[in-house]
Amino acid sequence: MPSYPHHLTGEGPLNPFPGIKVLERRIGREIPHRLGSNEGLDMPHRALREHFGDAVAEHVYCYGDAEALGVRQRLSAQQGIPLDHLLVDAGADSLIALALRTTCTPGDTVVSTAGTYPTFGYFAKGQGCHLVELSYVEAPGLLAPDLEALAAAAHQENAQLVYLANPDNPSGHLHSDSAILKLRDALPDTCWLLLDEAYGDFRDDANSDFAAKALPGVIRLRTLSKAHGLAGLRIGYAIADPDVLALMMKVRIHYAVSTFTQAAAEVVLDHPAEVQQHIAEVKARREQLMAHFQALGADVLPSATNFIGIRLPTAELAERVNRELLEAGRLIARPAHPALGHVLRITAVADALEPGQLAILEQAIKENA
Repeated sequence: MPSYPHHLTGEGPLNPFPGIKVLERRIGREIPHRLGSNEGLDMPHRALREHFGDAVAEHVYCYGDAEALGVRQRLSAQQGIPLDHLLVDAGADSLIALALRTTCTPGDTVVSTAGTYPTFGYFAKGQGCHLVELSYVEAPGLLAPDLEALAAAAHQENAQLVYLANPDNPSGHLHSDSAILKLRDALPDTCWLLLDEAYGDFRDDANSDFAAKALPGVIRLRTLSKAHGLAGLRIGYAIADPDVLALMMKVRIHYAVSTFTQAAAEVVLDHPAEVQQHIAEVKARREQLMAHFQALGADVLPSATNFIGIRLPTAELAERVNRELLEAGRLIARPAHPALGHVLRITAVADALEPGQLAILEQAIKENA
């Protein structure tokens, strides 16, 4: 079993402020009078009420539920994930940082793919970790993290953690469930697998039994930013064994997810049909974008996400197209890592399908097909 930093394996640290919601559950009754929490409960919020309405204002006075029980209950019921296998935090980015704080200390080696979601490397370096990055596997119709190379590097480098985005960002590649299990088995017993599934809702098998499982030695991360449209509120969740989540709670910022964010997430989760309709529409637009650019001769990468990746012949061409589009007021994404400088990423939003919206890219593809 992978290990934890020594300073987390004893009794502490203990959260000094679990919050009133957690306390009410511990004692089994409501606490009607909040006389010692030092919140601004008497603030009238006239301006806030006028601008946003009373319903919003009522959710800003108090600290949020540190355990986000309402959100976890809904996720558990909808996805069949045991309640004690869920931890809610301020989006997948925050969960990446939290997972690193829980599992790594300065000087530990972590392994990832060169050009994958860059926030992992950003946080790993900030944690003082030694970051080892491996090349993608590239072939016609393929741009994917190399699972065999990740496992080999974990052994060679005595890695504490391996990071994998699945589906991958920015390539969109999806590794099968069996490939993920094979990777976990191939890693050293002492090495964690941090499995970033931020785009998992766009998989065709998103509701499989495997998706609801906590895997030994694995911390799975998901978000409500994409399919649920709550990126601005910052909320996501981890799936892991309860003992792993207990260690994560030791170093989690206890009020990271606001009362309003939790209330909004509960409303969205209470309307799953709207979420599923959004997912279906995104996937349809993704297929339209893929077909459109393939017809122009583009090297469009297979995608199980809410975006498509287009591989251009050179990084110089991709840089020029990206720059010219930005100058024209159109923001797409080009990975900052030089290993993937030749890739452009386009989100499957309706605006991207407007005729002429991506004419600069279309012209470049035609000229270089």
